[in-house]
Amino acid sequence: MGFISRSRTYRITLQPIGKVVRAKEGARLRDVLFEYGGEFPCGGQGQCRGCRIRVHQGRTTLNPAQKERLSRREIEDGWRLACQCAVESDLVIELRQWDAAILSNDTVFAFTPQEGLGVAVDLGTTTLVAQLLDLQNGHVLAVRTALNPQARYGGDVMSRIQFAVGEGGQRCLEEVARRQIGSLIRQLLSAAHMEDRQLRRVVIVGNTVMHYLFCGLDAEPLSRYPFEPEQAGLQTFTSRDLGWQIEGDPRVQFLPCLGSFVGSDLLAGMLATGLHERERLTALVDLGTNGEIVMGSRERILCASTAAGPAFEGARIAMGMRAATGAIWKVQAQDGALVCQTLGNAEPRGVCGSGLVDAVAAGLDLGAILSGGRLAHGKKALMLSPPVAISQADIRQLQLAKGAIAAGMRILLRTWGATPEDVETVYLAGAFGNYVDHASARRIGLVDFPPEKVQPAGNTALLGAKLALFALDGEDRSYPAIRARVEHVSLHADPAFQDIYTEAMGFPAGPLPEPDNMKEGFCSCQRR
Repeated sequence: MGFISRSRTYRITLQPIGKVVRAKEGARLRDVLFEYGGEFPCGGQGQCRGCRIRVHQGRTTLNPAQKERLSRREIEDGWRLACQCAVESDLVIELRQWDAAILSNDTVFAFTPQEGLGVAVDLGTTTLVAQLLDLQNGHVLAVRTALNPQARYGGDVMSRIQFAVGEGGQRCLEEVARRQIGSLIRQLLSAAHMEDRQLRRVVIVGNTVMHYLFCGLDAEPLSRYPFEPEQAGLQTFTSRDLGWQIEGDPRVQFLPCLGSFVGSDLLAGMLATGLHERERLTALVDLGTNGEIVMGSRERILCASTAAGPAFEGARIAMGMRAATGAIWKVQAQDGALVCQTLGNAEPRGVCGSGLVDAVAAGLDLGAILSGGRLAHGKKALMLSPPVAISQADIRQLQLAKGAIAAGMRILLRTWGATPEDVETVYLAGAFGNYVDHASARRIGLVDFPPEKVQPAGNTALLGAKLALFALDGEDRSYPAIRARVEHVSLHADPAFQDIYTEAMGFPAGPLPEPDNMKEGFCSCQRR
């Protein structure tokens, strides 16, 4: 008589949220924790420390990657890298929960009434947002958001591509993205008490990598120079093609890209802001992991992309986190000291992207950070509010990110033959662009324009996708007239890029106080 092998199931308690989940013996903690806010910026390679957890009870085996990345003190205190651990026993874990700041969009816009329902989807590298619309009156009937499930295989587009070109990687990323969007559509219809057969069309936008990894296009050309997409046009599916099994089999369209690493999210942003119809020079900047920039008017449009990295989202920062409870989101210099504000009326646990920009700007004003990016007086860290501090390495990460964006802006201006004074409006898109303090962004040289010219634009990708939903049947949604006017500028092909980038990494010089004006070690923290 044979025996049936049954793997044990263990209880995992997540603190401080108090959530209890169950997982089978041998399951990877990466897979267990992802949907509860754990993030894995390096794709689970054990390289970035971004998935640190603290094990209060239970057993987890240390492997060489953890011994290399964690200090002896951290290991003794129970810290582990979740991506390197499997479930071996019941566990009580302190999880640095990251509540994604996902922007929806409620902007009123003109449209031509149509029959049925439509769904607009913004497929971001890190987050997803979908809205269900009544095409007859334009009303938003339901909204759903989620983390992009691909993020467990890499936090930025390059690590995602690296995973995709490995054996089975592309198919895996394609399937998880399609499954998640299909699930969101089901949730939308259920929440609005609508029938499947009423859904007429779905429009999806995203950057070039998301375009490839959702549509099932070979991502290998994006992994090597000159990084040019070969199939970046409009992609059309039926819901059955995608495995959604929705009654009526609605049409699904992924809008076309504008160029190498400049995706349909920026095309949608142009539709949302009307940049392509402006008489004066206007800029749209998406300050995400993959920084994308469009600059133009009705006469001419330039676009570029640059790998800004995830620092704006708090990733690869030692105590970085998303805009969640306990995140320091605002820092000001007052009377020679740093004054910090945290979210959720909680003790400070980390710093999010807007707080990091504020902290460096305030540090520059107080003389605690030098214009080259070094901490003054040989310090190794700048204390914000105990226990949260930013290190020299954190400042370097911010310099790399902001230098990439600033260099891209300078090169586009030079290519256009314009100066910052010629730009009428600079729209900042995305969650980070919506919340970052514009004065701080200018102080560190991220957006070198007067604050009155800079406008947060919210989720322009989602708004543009909604506008595309209302294109009449038979209209060409590849937007040939707009795309024909777009010139893609390859920043890395510019001979001056490296010099401009290196210069842009520095911080603008400003009036700094004498070093002894800085109240050493003094800071205060306000909660909200």
